Amino acid sequence: MNAPQGRFLILSAGMGSGHHAVAAELARRLEAGGGRTRTVDVLGLLPPGAGRGLRTFYRTAIHHAPAVYAGVYAAFFRAGEGPRPGSAPLAALAERRLLGLVRQERPDVVVSVFHLAAQVTGRLRARGALTVPSAVAVTDFAVHRQWLHPGNDLYLCLTQDLADGVRRAVRRPAYASGALVAPRFLAPAETAGDWNRRLGGRGRPPVLISTGAWGAGGGVGKTARLVASAGYRPVVLCGRNDRLLREVSRVAPAHVLGWVEDMPGLLAASRALVDNAAGQTALEAMAAGVPVISFRTIPGHGKAGALTMAEQGVSAYAPGPGALVRALDALTRPGPARERRISAAAGLFAGEGVRPLEALLRPAGRLGAG
Repeated sequence: MNAPQGRFLILSAGMGSGHHAVAAELARRLEAGGGRTRTVDVLGLLPPGAGRGLRTFYRTAIHHAPAVYAGVYAAFFRAGEGPRPGSAPLAALAERRLLGLVRQERPDVVVSVFHLAAQVTGRLRARGALTVPSAVAVTDFAVHRQWLHPGNDLYLCLTQDLADGVRRAVRRPAYASGALVAPRFLAPAETAGDWNRRLGGRGRPPVLISTGAWGAGGGVGKTARLVASAGYRPVVLCGRNDRLLREVSRVAPAHVLGWVEDMPGLLAASRALVDNAAGQTALEAMAAGVPVISFRTIPGHGKAGALTMAEQGVSAYAPGPGALVRALDALTRPGPARERRISAAAGLFAGEGVRPLEALLRPAGRLGAG
């Protein structure tokens, strides 16, 4: 069978758009195999106002106080020795509502695609309060410690190396699912020609500069000017950040876009993606055969993920302007360097997918069931 059949409760989070995109693709694959799904935002399981406050704090820190978020990441997320603060108090606040939702929906498996959700389900499973198996689909290359809880039954990871690390950390089954990216990014894009005409460029290869759904990151205008000075056509993606769109439009020689629905077509018309978060946009670019270069990454999981992504050989990491230009020169031109990088990234889409979840549907496969 291509995908397990059963009832699945998927826990996502409205922190940008990446987790929801993964949740949607996870649901699509499960339903294609005959499963039934419901997706819920874990932030909505927190007490009224708490989820909105958490999202506002994160968004504000990423935009205006990156050093603060770097400190939070170092304290709460990054691995370290000795006693470390964790998310247990916050996770505890969502437990009652999650258990009520499970009683209402009666899923066979709960699947988390956000680290706070993984902590909630792990805690509940560890003490037997959650009596159906819980799986975690890790969406990040930075598999920080908030993703990990030994109470969860099974982990899906982007690569085999990451799965091996998770298995050692929590002593639970972990599989290389590969990237959960919608199939439209893997197929030829019929609108690529429309984007080529729209972007123009007079012979300059288009290079996308991504800032995520929230338009986050520093030095976006500087990056666009650097890309333009190197002979490329910068195309800046500002997400839903209208202020960033106006700012970059004033200061940079770039084609500036807000939220784009037709990302497969835009990617097909582009020669590279300059990315700052190592998130779902980077994976979508790789699926479309577009080389990814990480530059001026957001702090915390953004930088950690970009470094890991480069170590895995699927992207390039540019620590400075010169390195970015050299990477663009190497990866936008036809030749062995570009082909090797595209080929390595293509391996992210040949994993187990959602098939490992089938084991959790069998009574004998309910590892640690309460």
